[in-house]
Amino acid sequence: MGYEEYWGLKEKPFENTADPKFLYMSSQHEEALARLTYTVYENKGISVLTGAFGCGKTVLAEKILDTLVSTSYEMAFIVNPQFKALELLRDIIYNLGYKEDHMQDKDEVVHKLVEILENNFTNGKRSVIIIDEAHLIEDLKIFEELRVLLNYQKDRKFLVTLLLLGQPELREKINNLKQFMQRVAIHCHLAPLARSEVSEYIKHRLAVAGAKKQIFEETSYEYIYDQTGGIPRRINQLCDITLFTAAGEEARIVDTDLIEKVSKSMEA
Repeated sequence: MGYEEYWGLKEKPFENTADPKFLYMSSQHEEALARLTYTVYENKGISVLTGAFGCGKTVLAEKILDTLVSTSYEMAFIVNPQFKALELLRDIIYNLGYKEDHMQDKDEVVHKLVEILENNFTNGKRSVIIIDEAHLIEDLKIFEELRVLLNYQKDRKFLVTLLLLGQPELREKINNLKQFMQRVAIHCHLAPLARSEVSEYIKHRLAVAGAKKQIFEETSYEYIYDQTGGIPRRINQLCDITLFTAAGEEARIVDTDLIEKVSKSMEA
């Protein structure tokens, strides 16, 4: 049973799903979004976004997808890049809306992908490939295949824009691939929220969920930061269970004592 009605909410505010409407635009999230969209709008080739787990990379990607939803863009969003190079190229083709089940030869697959990119360009559409969890790429040939895609241009413009998102080890991999690294136009990194941002993050998500009154005691935010390190995913987990527990106890407000009790039970 949900706790929304008890707290006067329209929906749960702390679900760990990549819902763009709940995106809290801290200064670093705002800057990262601006850099990624700049890469797309200005046809800059490759942009790389890194950050610790749970810091909001995927929800930023979803925000970009929402922003670019129009007839001017064709987008492939790859959420599991743990493929061999050929398999990933096939998955990109599939995500761009084409079936290529009969193609087994690599040259044939590459030719088909380039043909799709050229057709999109000719039809006035921009092709964007977003690869989430790119740090999980094990076949390093994938980076070379992606780099080569930038060799295909028309009117001195790339036929495709690549956005790679991943944990910090992604940058380490790229730094060891000199040719690929030279193609990266923009790097950006998401750190955990600052101590001063945690209260604004929580209040933002509550407001989006329809909160009309104060739910968390002001003094509780410091404790939440200490327990979560400012990582949004951890904040969501702690706040969600706390709201559920507080509703069950018919608490009038969430205070530090209650959050501490929930935190200890989660650790146990």
